[in-house]
Amino acid sequence: MSLTIPTNLSKPMLKPKLGSPLTSRSRSMILCSSASQNSNPEKTSSASTSLQAFSAALALSSIILSAPVPAAMADIAGLTPCKESKQFAKREKQQIKKLESSLKLYAPDSAPALAIKATIEKTKRRFDNYGKAGLLCGSDGLPHLIVSGDQRHWGEFITPGFLFLYIAGWIGWVGRSYLIAIRDDKKPTQKEIIIDVPLASRLAFRGFSWPIAAYREFVNGDLIAKDV
Repeated sequence: MSLTIPTNLSKPMLKPKLGSPLTSRSRSMILCSSASQNSNPEKTSSASTSLQAFSAALALSSIILSAPVPAAMADIAGLTPCKESKQFAKREKQQIKKLESSLKLYAPDSAPALAIKATIEKTKRRFDNYGKAGLLCGSDGLPHLIVSGDQRHWGEFITPGFLFLYIAGWIGWVGRSYLIAIRDDKKPTQKEIIIDVPLASRLAFRGFSWPIAAYREFVNGDLIAKDV
């Protein structure tokens, strides 16, 4: 790599004498700078290439994110929103019609009639909630859960899945803590049959932070029994 010095800088106002300390110092500075720039041309080239690639990727992602999504491609192919699905509406009408036909067999104020009326209201509410929740229906008129990780459909699988894992872990952690707490008792088997409610209640209250407690025991080496 060559070093170019502007002409207006290369002509000083006062010409120093040859061999003066100022001249030798400036020359040494120029040589050192040139040597340091020429010492690693491959590194400079790779850094420049990486920077260009990163800039191109950033620009492309910005264009993709800012571009409007066509309505036909906004959701999973082959599925339509349930509130717009004719098959979904037809299925709702069929279920309500069956219930209304069964309602005619009973007296208006009888217990079976009241139960059927409550079922009709629940059915209408269920279909209405499916439509408002943004669920997608297939050609069969049934809602389909999207488990691909699409953020627009996290409420269908991802969020309930995490809640299930958290609650299941909570129950398991409290049970484990209870067994550890009673293992030094005189009759631990008896406390497994007849639960110590005060102890179990305290452990259940503390068990909501089980992920942190599990990580702490894992780091300390207490999560797994050493004799296993």
